[in-house]
Amino acid sequence: MARGSNLGLLKEKLAAAEAITVLTGAGISADSGVPTFRGADGLWKNFRAEDLATPEAFERDPRLVWEWYNWRRELIATKQPNDAHKALAELERRCPDFWLMTQNVDGLHRDAGSRKLSEIHGNIWKVRCTGCGVVENNRDVPIAILPSCSRCGSLLRPHIVWFGESLSPDDLDDCSRALKHCDVLLVIGTSGVVYPAAGFASVAKEVGAFVAEINLDPTPQSALVDLSLHGRAKDLVPLLLEPL
Repeated sequence: MARGSNLGLLKEKLAAAEAITVLTGAGISADSGVPTFRGADGLWKNFRAEDLATPEAFERDPRLVWEWYNWRRELIATKQPNDAHKALAELERRCPDFWLMTQNVDGLHRDAGSRKLSEIHGNIWKVRCTGCGVVENNRDVPIAILPSCSRCGSLLRPHIVWFGESLSPDDLDDCSRALKHCDVLLVIGTSGVVYPAAGFASVAKEVGAFVAEINLDPTPQSALVDLSLHGRAKDLVPLLLEPL
C-alpha cells in the first residue's frame, strides 16, 4: 500500500478511536538533534553508555557518572521539542482518553506540553536521593558535582532507570492499562528491541487495537503491526492531525 493510502487509513483510525496510546523512542528526539548516546555516538572519554549507566558504575565512581550526566544535560538543554513532540501534545488535547509512553529521558515531551505520560526510563531533569529516596526536579546546568540532598544531605543520583534496574511498577501498571484498552497504538521512533517496550505492540494487538509504526526504517515489529510509515517523525506525525 502506498504511503499516502497508509497515512489516510491511519488518520481514519485515529479519528474514530475513543482511546489512543503512543510509544516513543529515540527516533523522535533525534529529530531535535538529541544524540542516542549508544554505539559510535555513545563514546564519551572512551566510555560507552552501557559502562556508565549502571548502579555498579555509580557506586564505584559517582563523580565520573555525574560528569557524564552533566555533559548529557548540557547537550539536551540546547534542544527544543520538534513538530512531532508538539503534535502528540495536541493529540492529547483532542483525545480525552490518551496515554503517552516514552523510552526517552530528555523531557522534551513534557516541554512540548504532554501531561498524560509515563517516562518509563526516567527523566534526566530529575534527581533522586540515595538516602531518603525523595525525587525532585533539577534543571541546573551545570549541576553541582557531587550533588547532595537538601533534606538529608545524602548523595543524589540521576532519576534514570539504569541497566540492571527494574522499571517503576507504577509506570508499568499505567502502561499496561493504556495498552489493554486502547483502540489505536502508535509506535514512533523506536527500534523495537529493548524490553519491555518491545513487547507493547503485542499486548495491544492481543486486545484488538490497531497498531501503527512510524520509523525511518523497518524494525523487528514491522511484521507484527497493521501499518508502517517510513520517514522522520517530525514530518509524519503532524500530518496525522490534518483533516481527513
